[in-house]
Amino acid sequence: MLADVTHRGATVWVQTDEPFSTVEIVVQREGADVIRQAAEAAEDGTASLALFGLEPGTTYTYSLRVDDAPVETTYPLAVTTQELWQWRTDPPTVTVAIGSCYYGNDPAYDRPDRAYADDLTFTRGYGGSTSIFESIRATEPDAMLWLGDNVYLREVDWWSPEGITYRYSHAREEADLQPLLASAAHYATWDDHDYGPNDSDRSYVHKQAALETFARFWPNPTYGMPGVPGVFTQFQIGDAEFFLLDDRWHRAPNTAPMNERAYWGEEQLQWLLDALTASQAPFKVISNGGQVLNPVEIFETVANIAPMEREYLLQQIEARGIEGVVFLAGDRHHTELLRIDRAGSYPLYEFTSSPLTAGASSYATRPDSPEYQNPARIEGTLVAGERNFGTLTFSGPREDRTLTMRTYTAEGTLLWEHAVSQSDLRTPRD
Repeated sequence: MLADVTHRGATVWVQTDEPFSTVEIVVQREGADVIRQAAEAAEDGTASLALFGLEPGTTYTYSLRVDDAPVETTYPLAVTTQELWQWRTDPPTVTVAIGSCYYGNDPAYDRPDRAYADDLTFTRGYGGSTSIFESIRATEPDAMLWLGDNVYLREVDWWSPEGITYRYSHAREEADLQPLLASAAHYATWDDHDYGPNDSDRSYVHKQAALETFARFWPNPTYGMPGVPGVFTQFQIGDAEFFLLDDRWHRAPNTAPMNERAYWGEEQLQWLLDALTASQAPFKVISNGGQVLNPVEIFETVANIAPMEREYLLQQIEARGIEGVVFLAGDRHHTELLRIDRAGSYPLYEFTSSPLTAGASSYATRPDSPEYQNPARIEGTLVAGERNFGTLTFSGPREDRTLTMRTYTAEGTLLWEHAVSQSDLRTPRD
């Protein structure tokens, strides 16, 4: 898997079927060796090799050897570094794939597919076809952002560190997933199912093991801040900056007294506001496991769980004059694009993309659902009852960039697209 591809570097992550001691990578350009580097294996058969010394906007091929034995793959191993466009040209066109809720079937421990069915007939595992990963790869994204529930810990997993590691390893063994992992830079945040039990919070007894496992399997640029643990981090691709939030580590129980309802926590929230304030990017994309903007107080929307933190975040975005903000979310087992209009300021958008392979919900289409006619939903963007994925494409000249959001079926058919210009995300000037 590729991760954290920058102008001059990249990380290559490796997992093997059998225990090993060392993995070696040889990076080449036009047939000549550029970098030769080795790393020792972790106990769970994973290793990460952080490369530096590449040139911007350049494609390199690479090969791997595990304990001196060559690794053969049916897909190409290559990395293309980010272009050095600043002060030189218009920003490049870049595409980031997004998705959440990857449930990999494991028959001995699967839940039956009944959560969203009209009856109790158990006919198959909860997880759907993994061919969706080939559909994502076919869109040729430069990066993919995983929005949480990237694996589904089971009851047999979350009571031990070894169980957590097993579940992560099992999910990565899926053959359909591997060409996608090798073809683009991958980044991730988590939600409840890849952190611990359903709706889990800061009280989860194995949270430290969950964090350590997540970090081994997702070599993000950073993890939290000194003295403030978590999966929150930041990265840039093209002229867009992404801010990944941790909605579990610092979170109070959902049923805690309202005045104790921490969600991101004071320190993480301050980091986010500082980072947004300092950012010069025309698009500042905030990624959270659950929905932030959705005004409907339902399930684990922030409006329902921690309305005070939500109000504070939105108030500060406006008070600080932070422009270009867009939200991403997973979790909900349906997809939609929401828009919140604000008097005297630009509208905020939230693109929820879910699920990849987990059960798809049709709840939002039921007349008795509080979300049946969500006033914030942009017409034609609700995708319910089927698995899907999304993309974000940033394009256009430097002062007139456009963000185009798209949703595709699991087979790769375009369902909808919605474009927002750079100027649409700026506060009107008198």
